[in-house]
Amino acid sequence: MGGYSELEMMAITAGRLINDGDVVFAGTGISMLAVTVAKRIHAPNSVVFFETGGIDPSLDELPLAVADPRVMAGASMNSGLIESFSFLSSRRLRTIAFLGAAQIDRFGNLNSTCLGDYHHPKTRFPGSGGACDAASLASGFIVFMEHQKRRFVEKLDYFTSPGWLYGDDSREKAGFLRGGPMAVVTNLAVMAFHPSTREMMLSAHYPGVSPKDVAANTGFGVDLSKATQAMPPTDLELKTLREQVDPQRLILS
Repeated sequence: MGGYSELEMMAITAGRLINDGDVVFAGTGISMLAVTVAKRIHAPNSVVFFETGGIDPSLDELPLAVADPRVMAGASMNSGLIESFSFLSSRRLRTIAFLGAAQIDRFGNLNSTCLGDYHHPKTRFPGSGGACDAASLASGFIVFMEHQKRRFVEKLDYFTSPGWLYGDDSREKAGFLRGGPMAVVTNLAVMAFHPSTREMMLSAHYPGVSPKDVAANTGFGVDLSKATQAMPPTDLELKTLREQVDPQRLILS
C-alpha cells in the first residue's frame, strides 16, 4: 500500500462513513482517528462522545484513550457513563457507534469475550464493556477488524453483541427496533450487509487488494459481485490526519 499505511487507510475510510450531523460514540484508538478526521474535513457538525462522559469535546488534541482527560477538553457536557449510554439510545438522534471484536460472523454478530469454551477458554478478552449496549441501542454501528479467517468465522466461539442475528428480519423480531451493523472496515476492504438477507458482502476492496484476497481471508462465503475499488486517501485527508489529528503519532505510530 503506497504512500499511506493500513491504519491511515482504515481511519480515513471509516471517517468517510460519518455524515455531517451524526452523533458518534467513539472508543479508544482508530475510531478516534476516524471521527476526528471526519469532523475536520466533511462532518464539522457531527458530535462525538465517549463512554467516560465527555460529550462534544473540542478534540483540539487527540485523546490517547477514553479515560484520557482530553476527552473532556472543551466538552459541551462533562457527564458520566449513565448519561453517555442514555445519549446513545436516544431515538431523536442518529447515533453511530464504532466497535471492535475478536470474531465476527456473516451477520455481523460479535465476540469480544473469549476464544474456545467459555469455561475453559484458550484466550479470555475484556468482554462486552459497552459494546453490547452500543450494538443494541445505537442507530447503527461500524466495526473495525483485522481481516483474517480466524476472525471472520462461520460460528462465534461466544456471542457477545448482536448484529443482524440470523439474517433477514430476525433482529427486528428479537425486539431490536433499530440499529444493526452498517459496515466492517478492515485492513483489506469495506464489508457491507445485503439489504434483505443481511449477509455480509464485499463493498469495496482497497487499492492493491483483489476481491479474491478478501475472500481468501474470510472464513465463510462472501458475495464479491458488487465490489468496487475504494478511493485511496486524498492529499487533504492524509495531511489533516497526520498534521492536525495526530501530529504526535499517538495512535498512528
